[in-house]
Amino acid sequence: MKTIFWNNATPNDKEAVLSRPLHKSDLSLTQSVQHILADVKAHGDEALYRFSQQFDHVDLKEWKVPSQVLANALAALSPSLRQAIENAKANITTFHRQAYPTDTKVETLPGVHCQLLWRPLEVVGLYVPGGSAPLFSSVLMQAIPAHIAGCPHILLCTPPQKDGTIHPAILAAAQLCGITNVYALGGAQAIAAMAYGSTSIPKVDKIFGPGNAYVTEAKQQVSQDPLGAAIDMPAGPSEVMVIALPEAHPSWVAADLIAQAEHDIQAQAILVTTDDVFAQKVEKELQFQLASLPRRAIAEQSLADRRVVIVPDMATALEVANRYAPEHLIIHNDDAETWLPHIHHAGSVFCGSFTPESAGDYASGTNHVLPTNGYARAYNGLNIYSFMKSMTVQHLTRKGLHTLSDTIITMAEAEGLAGHARAVSIRKETKA
Repeated sequence: MKTIFWNNATPNDKEAVLSRPLHKSDLSLTQSVQHILADVKAHGDEALYRFSQQFDHVDLKEWKVPSQVLANALAALSPSLRQAIENAKANITTFHRQAYPTDTKVETLPGVHCQLLWRPLEVVGLYVPGGSAPLFSSVLMQAIPAHIAGCPHILLCTPPQKDGTIHPAILAAAQLCGITNVYALGGAQAIAAMAYGSTSIPKVDKIFGPGNAYVTEAKQQVSQDPLGAAIDMPAGPSEVMVIALPEAHPSWVAADLIAQAEHDIQAQAILVTTDDVFAQKVEKELQFQLASLPRRAIAEQSLADRRVVIVPDMATALEVANRYAPEHLIIHNDDAETWLPHIHHAGSVFCGSFTPESAGDYASGTNHVLPTNGYARAYNGLNIYSFMKSMTVQHLTRKGLHTLSDTIITMAEAEGLAGHARAVSIRKETKA
């Protein structure tokens, strides 16, 4: 456990304690992904077939999951899990629907009419990890806002299990969300298939969802290729920062840190508190709770690099949080909401002791696909706008053009663009 007292720390110490896990540039990874993308781009299904054998160790002749298999997975779902997924789906739908954008129209000058119009993306590809944990909740978080946005074509790729099938909970969630195009494809080859298309897989306009290092690298590379596809956001290992004053329950704080750490060995958990004694209590609870955790090995590796920041007061705690820009920010204080005006950089904020990160991960209604690695300074989490784009419209009447003409001509000539100026003046000179 790394502990620093913020006000006594050097600038280097502050930077170190808030640094993300070091990810060395892996040239072999980059080159491997480049090879996969190029191969799929050139050879389509034939390359996908080879990579499915090589990486997923399955011999699939058909990647698309039959509709009856989707229906069977939903029918076989336990009543309790189906009800839980239905509850989460309802909350996520309610929250995201409220954010649906409205078109705007304004007359900036008499006869100068401007509009902002919203349109859904045409074809979107969702990626759902299916490795050490079948993240069927990620189906809900991506599919629901895509449907609300009105995307007419949605496809989903997820890695097959060892027997070539997809985890039934993922299939059931897809069926509940109305996704009929589900493909048993994983890794960088799935990203390549969605970005470039093949005989079996439609090319998409934008790719969403988390994944391992190969998926992340593949998303970055296709987003830089004009022939590829856009992506939702830069991705990295998941992270949480927990702010807890001494009156908080140490066991609850420890549980929040562990919940994050069990995601991945590279996940990061940071505790910010005003009391070193309280931090020690949390440390004891960590050890106690880890002993019975099913994913103990993963959580322990993640928590081996755990950090504690001791601050003098709440204002400083939020200064630290804004500097770190966490994916998840949990504030255990009962008055947490009063501090929201001071929070500027966070993917998602969890206010109060009764609001664990798990609520947002599954069922409160907000989205769990969030910016990591400090990208919360510039990016927001997934929402309905992620699946839409806007376009502007302008319509000038003769009066509007005459009113605006001197402004346009003066600016165009000042920039040395005579053609721009002429496009206006020629209209003024022509008697129609």
